[in-house]
Amino acid sequence: MSDDEILAEFRAADALLEGHFILSSGLRSPRYLQCARVLMDGVRAGRLASELASRIPAELRERIDVVISPAMGGVIIGHEMGRALGRPAMFVERPQGVFELRRGFHLNPGARVLMVEDVVTTGLSSREAIEAVRAAGGDVVAEAALVDRSGGNADLGVPFFPLIQIDVPTYEADALPPDLASIPAVKPGSRAAA
Repeated sequence: MSDDEILAEFRAADALLEGHFILSSGLRSPRYLQCARVLMDGVRAGRLASELASRIPAELRERIDVVISPAMGGVIIGHEMGRALGRPAMFVERPQGVFELRRGFHLNPGARVLMVEDVVTTGLSSREAIEAVRAAGGDVVAEAALVDRSGGNADLGVPFFPLIQIDVPTYEADALPPDLASIPAVKPGSRAAA
């Protein structure tokens, strides 16, 4: 799939929003990708996951034992990546504000994990989820994501394979351009702003 074809999938699902958004990092943006909308169609989610899986080098794909994603945003794409790779899929969640494996999920010591996110902006959630996997005995060998919004700047400490890179400007709340400052801010994500 080309970048234009991938973006067409987002547009067809009304998943590319325009306005004034507060991102989970606390930064502000004039555009927001609502990956839950693009993933709500199982056929589309499977198609995107298969394409994403194909972008991970074959020798690395073969080493993956399990796919783990952070809840909530990564759960659907993580599940679909597990299906595309023929590997089990689990997720970490934050019942007390810190990611952990729950629901009877466990890792064999040294299990090789592919971390899967919907969107990476600063990489904070990814780094926190990777740390939780390490604490549970896993070895995160790479990360994959539908969208890299970091401008290629997210340092996850592991190889990173995004389906598409979308450069959308982000701003600190006290440094907004006038046109963005004139629009009421909304928080569409699932994590409290920093």
